[in-house]
Amino acid sequence: MFIVDVNNCEEIIAGDGSILRELFSPLKDNIDVRYSLALARVKPGEITHKHRLKTSSEVYFILRGKGIMHIDDETAEVKEGHIIYIPPGAVQRIKNTGNEDLVFLCIVCPPWRKEDEKILE
Repeated sequence: MFIVDVNNCEEIIAGDGSILRELFSPLKDNIDVRYSLALARVKPGEITHKHRLKTSSEVYFILRGKGIMHIDDETAEVKEGHIIYIPPGAVQRIKNTGNEDLVFLCIVCPPWRKEDEKILE
């Protein structure tokens, strides 16, 4: 049985500037899945750096807060309960427009790898 306590996952500042806890990845954990999962936070008024994942798609599941999602030339308001698909190679960033942390799950398939991510600003 594989169980993760999010409170025991190290909190880091990701390349895009979000506050991130990697929950699991088949690249480091002994689990048979084809994706990685992380919990991200963006503080009120902040926006992540423009970035792209070269070969991986990504899904954000907004757990708390509200913001504006930017994918390539499109923008949309997002809030708790929204699920956002980000295709491989798309330029992305998210801005927190609320008064509380914007909290979301990041599902990356194939699993996130540092060499796959390019920070653009």
